[in-house]
Amino acid sequence: MSEIAQQPSPNFDDRRFPVSMLVLHYTGMQTGEAALERMCDPEASVSAHYMVWESGDIVQLVDEDKRAWHAGVSRWQGEEELNSRSIGIEIVNGGHDWRLEDGRLPPYPADQIDAVIALSRDIIARWSIPQTRIVGHSDIAPTRKQDPGEHFPWARLAGQGVGLWPLSLEASQRPSIDAALQAIGYDTTDLGAAVTAFQRRWRPARVDGLVDADTRSIAFAVADLYLAS
Repeated sequence: MSEIAQQPSPNFDDRRFPVSMLVLHYTGMQTGEAALERMCDPEASVSAHYMVWESGDIVQLVDEDKRAWHAGVSRWQGEEELNSRSIGIEIVNGGHDWRLEDGRLPPYPADQIDAVIALSRDIIARWSIPQTRIVGHSDIAPTRKQDPGEHFPWARLAGQGVGLWPLSLEASQRPSIDAALQAIGYDTTDLGAAVTAFQRRWRPARVDGLVDADTRSIAFAVADLYLAS
C-alpha cells in the first residue's frame, strides 16, 4: 500500500463507543476533488476517515480514534450511532448519480480496489473488526443510501479477507426472509428497502426489492455464514 497523504478535515468529534465496524462508501460526486472539498468544508458537516482515489492513492481526513461523520442515521445488528462505532472509507466513484454515457454505473478501477483491500485489511487487523461488521452504506441505511452500489466487487474483497461471501447456497431454512435478514444484521423495519440493500450487495444482477427464490436462498446462505462467524 502506498504512503497515505494527509488532508485534515474539521468535521469530526469524539467517539462514544469503541471501533467495531468498517463502512465502505462511494463518493457519489462528479469528481474526487469535489468530494474531498466537501468533506473538508465545515459547513457540509460530512467527512470520512479515508478517501481512495481511482489511482489507488489514499488520503486520510480524520484520525481513526475520532468519530468521522459518514454513516448518518443507520442501524446494524441492532445497534445505532454507527459513526461512533466505525471507520469510514469513501471510494471515489460517481455512482448512481454520475453514470457513464451509456447508462452503466462507473467501474471501480483495479488499482483502486487493490488499495481499498490493503487499507481495509490494515484497519480490520488494527481494530479486530469482525467480518460480519464490514458493511456498505446501503447495508446500514437501506432506506436512504445505495452506495457503494451493485457494481462494487464484494466477492473480490471477501476473497482477500475483507467481508464474507457464501461459497454454497445450501442453507438451513428460516421462518422468513425477514428473519434471515435480521440474522445478518439488517434493519427490516422497511422490509422492501432491506431486501433491495441485500440484493445490491449479494445479488447485484437483479436489484428490485422482490423476494424471489434466488434472493431467498442467498439470504438463508448468508445468514448461516454470519451466524457461524
